[in-house]
Amino acid sequence: MAVEMLTDSQLFEAKQGGDITFMDMVEEAPALGESHIQRLFAGAAVLVTGGTGFLGKLLVEKLLRSCPDLKKIFLLARPKKNKDISKRLQEQFDDVLYDRLRKECPDFIRKISVVEGDIGQPDLGMCPEDRAKIMNEVEVIFHGAATVRFDEPLRAAVQINVRGTRDMLRLARACHKLKAFVHISTAYSNCVQTEIGEKFYASPLPGDKLIDLVDTLDEQVVNNITPGLLGAFPNTYAYTKAVAENIVLEYSKGLPVALFRPSIVIGTSKEPVSGWIDNVYGPTGVVVGAAVGLLHVLNCNPKVLADLVPGDMVVAGVVAAAWRTARDSPHNHEDAPPADLPPPVYNYVSSEQKPLTWEKFMSYNEVYGLEVPSVQAIYYYLFMLTPNKTLYWIYCLLMHWLPAYIVDAVAVIVGKKPMLRKTYAKITKFSEVIGYFATREWKFDNRNTQQLFLEMSAADQKLFDFDMSRVNWNDYFYNYIRGIRVYLLKDPVDTVPAGLRKLRRLRRLHYACCAVLSLLLLRLLWAVATLLVGL
Repeated sequence: MAVEMLTDSQLFEAKQGGDITFMDMVEEAPALGESHIQRLFAGAAVLVTGGTGFLGKLLVEKLLRSCPDLKKIFLLARPKKNKDISKRLQEQFDDVLYDRLRKECPDFIRKISVVEGDIGQPDLGMCPEDRAKIMNEVEVIFHGAATVRFDEPLRAAVQINVRGTRDMLRLARACHKLKAFVHISTAYSNCVQTEIGEKFYASPLPGDKLIDLVDTLDEQVVNNITPGLLGAFPNTYAYTKAVAENIVLEYSKGLPVALFRPSIVIGTSKEPVSGWIDNVYGPTGVVVGAAVGLLHVLNCNPKVLADLVPGDMVVAGVVAAAWRTARDSPHNHEDAPPADLPPPVYNYVSSEQKPLTWEKFMSYNEVYGLEVPSVQAIYYYLFMLTPNKTLYWIYCLLMHWLPAYIVDAVAVIVGKKPMLRKTYAKITKFSEVIGYFATREWKFDNRNTQQLFLEMSAADQKLFDFDMSRVNWNDYFYNYIRGIRVYLLKDPVDTVPAGLRKLRRLRRLHYACCAVLSLLLLRLLWAVATLLVGL
């Protein structure tokens, strides 16, 4: 499918209204007519894993706001160092993400029930009392908990992504009222394929065998054999998500289960706030790094499709998948699909209905980013994409490592702590991870996902809109770049004038540095030429 093309005037046209506010970014129009999804969740108890992550936060907010008659949400959460569960959740619900929910449902917090547990521990680390409560009350389960670190040691990745999924399905089988279980995977779980359909693929290793392997062997041995186990997989994340799908296939028999595979998830499109984002994973990290003047080059093929999907549309699709799964469950009516059929798979991608290249992605971000530059920038915006690995390393040497050593040397001389080399070590590691996905292209089939949207009522299509064909990338990135500024860089919109002034100063500094370096290079060449003539 051809990539959406915009004229230069369309792409570079500044939108009216300099900055976004909360009310500018909130979708107020109510849905009309009957909602089958709201009817499913009315009076129901739901279990959500991964509820403190980016997608989990959006899912919890969406369920509470769009299904006001929902009875309860059980959140599986674990304490972190020096911060218990209640403290973490209080901080979570204080976020601007929940402002609209607080306005429409002021007492929503009463519907939240925290269950202490750990998806990476045997039997989910839950106490018997909590397990019994979930088994007796829960009707819908959304399993989104996973470690998304690409460099996670294999043992930890297996315990969380594979064994955790198996334990969740075992718990689901014991739930007396279960109507739907949605496992959130990734469109890149089978990235060793070039064409990815909405079906299950052969697992690199049966899930149960992999769990036994990492539980039996010493951790150092597991680390040593990890490259051999991964094979063509780029990292432990994609590998364990592929094996987790094998677990879903094997342990879902007779259960109302669906597999949902979003591609690269980025900030929200419309709700509850346009442009909301709380992490620097993947492409967002590239935008942030380039915006503050730290990241100057990425190993990326500009013509390759960037399969990006907005977070709010992902959770709308996840909720819709739960509705369809419950509707088609053999327990609900006699003409449902046979229980021995594999669960339905939904590839949620943008490349089929709204394709976008990496080149166009960076163009949007550059245009709108330079309108609202951050006051936290430390150098002028200078960024390029190159598919050539040799050129990439040359550019890294010249634009990352050489300045890092110079700046750190100056810091040591003046008695300050050197930091830039460590920063670029992290940036290089991050760039290598994303480079795998930015230099390759996949062909996805998403007919199940498209059909799911068509089967929804008009009210549900409005309330739970995940139709990628309706996305306007120009409008989306206008809000996305401002969301990054406000929610990630913590730069309020009233600092835009100061950011513009700093951008002008950094531009002058950049050209001055280029002039000095050019003169030094010319002086060096003159010296070499003089030396050669003298010989």
